Amino acid sequence: MTNFKKFKILSTFFLVLLLFLPASVKVSASEQVIVVKGSTTVLPIAQPCAEVFMDQNPDIDISIQGGGSGVGITSLIDGTCDIGNSSRPVKEEEVAKAKEKGVELFANIIAKDAIAVIVHTSNKIDGLTLEQIKAIYTGEISNWSPVGGEDQVIVVVSRDSASGTFEAFNELVLHKEKLRPDALMQASNAAVATTVANTPGAIGYVGLGYVTSQVKAIKVNDIIPSKETVNDNSYPLARPLFMYTNGEPEGIVKDFIDFVLSAEGQKLVEENGFIRVK
Repeated sequence: MTNFKKFKILSTFFLVLLLFLPASVKVSASEQVIVVKGSTTVLPIAQPCAEVFMDQNPDIDISIQGGGSGVGITSLIDGTCDIGNSSRPVKEEEVAKAKEKGVELFANIIAKDAIAVIVHTSNKIDGLTLEQIKAIYTGEISNWSPVGGEDQVIVVVSRDSASGTFEAFNELVLHKEKLRPDALMQASNAAVATTVANTPGAIGYVGLGYVTSQVKAIKVNDIIPSKETVNDNSYPLARPLFMYTNGEPEGIVKDFIDFVLSAEGQKLVEENGFIRVK
């Protein structure tokens, strides 16, 4: 039998087989997927919201990845995600790059947050000024004693440069001055909190949802980070949290963001330590 005849017989067999396959086999073709990437600060909001949304919509699958705000924005521009989570506004150069690729970065504000400055629970310091925090992170102050603490070396813990939390801290606290070279750079809020919790003398900063009894959140300019101080604009390190989309959200992406902004979604925002926008 020639190769052509063999191919013709096999092709006919598979065509007949497809005709008799049950309809349920084709379900995967109708499954819808939303890919979400970016900020680790937004993760504690995105994950529980996605779980509830998928329970309510079994035909929709949501894939959520971290990596930092920069990763989320870049992925959205490159077309490898549907939603780019970010804990900072987009930069001018990101807007320009997006425009070159025909992408419109649309900001959906889904929650409010405070960058909480945290120390080890054994630290007797209750608060620092923005100037003192800046001096610690730039290396001008390297011991706790000049700011009212014990004679103890300060271990500085920071987020990495891909982080939107780092970008916000860099702008609001450091005023873009150089971070001290011996700072311990961490890839996530959880890693910062864990390092501070396990390191006497350490100082770090995290999103409000990552503050637990394992670390001590201190006052900044005599204001403690909280729902009340964010809402009345008295806490100096408050910020919005974003889910960026390519243009105004549509279809299932819009359905998911609408859920996050719904009463049920905003309750999950609050339950996970952040502040509702509605």
